[in-house]
Amino acid sequence: MATIDRHPDTGAAYDENAQIHLGVFYPGIGAQTVWEDPNAPDQVATDTFVEVAQTLERGLFDAFFLGDGQRVRENRGAILSTDIAGRPDAIVQLSALAAVTDRIGLVATQNATYNLPVELARRLASLDALSEGRAGWNIVTTDNAWTGENFRRGGWLEHERRYERATQVVALAKQYWSGEPVASHTDLVEAASQNSLPQSAQGRPVLFQAGDSSGGRDLAARHADVVFSANHAFDDAVAYARDLRARTAAYGRAADAVKILPGVTVVLGDTAGEAEEKVRWLRGNAHNGVRAIAFLEHYWGKDLSSYDPEGPLPDIDPVDEELDPSRGTLAISARTGKLEQIAQWRKLAEDKSLSIRELVLEVSPASRFHSGTPAAVVDRWADLVRHRVVDGFNINPYHVRDSVNDLVDKLVPALQERGVYRTEYTATTLRGHLGLEEQTTAKEKAS
Repeated sequence: MATIDRHPDTGAAYDENAQIHLGVFYPGIGAQTVWEDPNAPDQVATDTFVEVAQTLERGLFDAFFLGDGQRVRENRGAILSTDIAGRPDAIVQLSALAAVTDRIGLVATQNATYNLPVELARRLASLDALSEGRAGWNIVTTDNAWTGENFRRGGWLEHERRYERATQVVALAKQYWSGEPVASHTDLVEAASQNSLPQSAQGRPVLFQAGDSSGGRDLAARHADVVFSANHAFDDAVAYARDLRARTAAYGRAADAVKILPGVTVVLGDTAGEAEEKVRWLRGNAHNGVRAIAFLEHYWGKDLSSYDPEGPLPDIDPVDEELDPSRGTLAISARTGKLEQIAQWRKLAEDKSLSIRELVLEVSPASRFHSGTPAAVVDRWADLVRHRVVDGFNINPYHVRDSVNDLVDKLVPALQERGVYRTEYTATTLRGHLGLEEQTTAKEKAS
């Protein structure tokens, strides 16, 4: 009898027949996407995302994800010009895409902190019904007062309680979708209702969770079907999978019930050198002069538009106030110790003779690039998936048209040739694409 090769840390069996699951995610904010490129189509137009979704469906992708925000990003009280603003609500946008696609899953990022629970559950169920079982919910939370200003509750909710509320909201939504009467009377969730919508072909929307904190991992282990992970390197992916599977089993679920899809940016080239050159171009664009100045303005608290991004750091002192979380910037990794941070940057810039833009490039978190020839990327992915430390990848395309076409026309054929990716859709629902268990309604359970 052949022995089963099990990973020493995860305990998962090596599976030479494992298949890679793929999604594409557009956040709409930050420097991940080169949306200012003159060759890029309109980033808020429905036609753009019709093109993207249909291309990805041609590439047999599991799902297309849209990010969502409850307030546009700002810089010094004005809309941040380097981020996209004006995109329609994700559920509304995806409902339009449901009419022009047949198989690809449609996943909406929706906030569990500021949406009304029953109203949100009904809207997601509506997308699931309209798409005939292809809907998903990417569960996110928010803790800053800046976003809260758009809602009656204002600065609510305290940081440490955001996952507490999210857990209650998700549990209520699952109850609502199952056909059971909903009744919740806690200090975080007040609701009473019953679902009047028909069940979709997959029973309920697929639940995705992206939080990497302890609270986020617990929410994923307890309720999610798929989790987005920041851990794409092999050792990190092993540690994450081990932790998540232990948490999932502790909630009485099968240890591998939750699919793990790390978020990555894929940069392909006909040669390794060409791919490396694309990465350099992408990094340079992501931290161009306008973005570099805006980045420092968050810390200085002053107008720095008169400074040359290719010149030295500002020679003026920043304001004394600490970083304000209401600015909503994704670049801020800490909210205290601003002056010490700036002092460290000044020394770094002096020691390395860095300009403003070079300094920002140096201190900004590195993107999770998987770059190289299609064959090289496939080799890396096949190793991760067959060792069962991930189940696939959620890709953030750096260019709306070009990188999406590269994924479908170059990467997918390489995956298929390697035998780690489908050659046709074998299911009609998102749950079916992902190989998840079918869901039953309250009426089916009682029969």
